[in-house]
Amino acid sequence: IGAALLLVEIGDDMKAFGSADRLASWAGLCPGNNESAGKRKSGRTRKGNPYVRRVLCECAHAASRTQCALRTKFQNLVVRRGHKRSIIALAHKMLRIIYFMLSRGTYYRDAATDYEALGVQRNAARWIKKLIKFGFLPDPA
Repeated sequence: IGAALLLVEIGDDMKAFGSADRLASWAGLCPGNNESAGKRKSGRTRKGNPYVRRVLCECAHAASRTQCALRTKFQNLVVRRGHKRSIIALAHKMLRIIYFMLSRGTYYRDAATDYEALGVQRNAARWIKKLIKFGFLPDPA
């Protein structure tokens, strides 16, 4: 329910943000960028909207345990950056995905999933029954 409310809140204010980077900054999920004289200082994230940030971090934690491209991203980051920073980075990526989905009016298409193979696997038995019914394949019985 929380994720649905998040999408409604972000979707209503889409024009106010203007870009995914501004939305991430508002939510407090953009990485800190404080550099002076070639030295990197604190890379803390902003406080932002605590409710949106909390929901996205919870969703990122769940996504890190699924079989999708987001899990691969998390596994690559956790080795170098640690668990908590990887969760924030994954939440940032998810927020950018949500922004572009809502602004373009498209669905999420995971890069690691072959949707065509899933459709064939799901419908193959029904297609074979129809081919047998209409006489294109011999009846195995």
